[in-house]
Amino acid sequence: MNNAKQLLFAYLESIRDPRAAAALFASDGVLELPYLKSLGIDGRAEGPESIEGFIASLLVKVPDFAFRNVRFLIETPEQVFAEYEVEALVPSTGKIYRQMYAGRLVARDGKISLLREALDTVAAADAFAVTRTA
Repeated sequence: MNNAKQLLFAYLESIRDPRAAAALFASDGVLELPYLKSLGIDGRAEGPESIEGFIASLLVKVPDFAFRNVRFLIETPEQVFAEYEVEALVPSTGKIYRQMYAGRLVARDGKISLLREALDTVAAADAFAVTRTA
């Protein structure tokens, strides 16, 4: 059985393959980025199919998106809390998306029941904003 730490590692490693990443979630599993609402983005996906679509839409915007520098801060077999980073080019703006995520993963029966991530919405907005020149 996969514990919470193994599931988070597997998710982070497979993020560039939306189907593989989504397959780690339970049928009622949830990927939640609640702070995206401030950017006008629905940051909640439920179920592997919806999660796969959410991840795929992210990769369209940031093809080189990949997590790195994972630091586990709290760990039990059922839950982990970790920080991890992304640094990737946003082709539509030519800017680098630099982000520190904080994620809490809850595992149930070897699958992800909940992955809730927090991020810096100002950094996200800046990376995706098109800069206009005079």
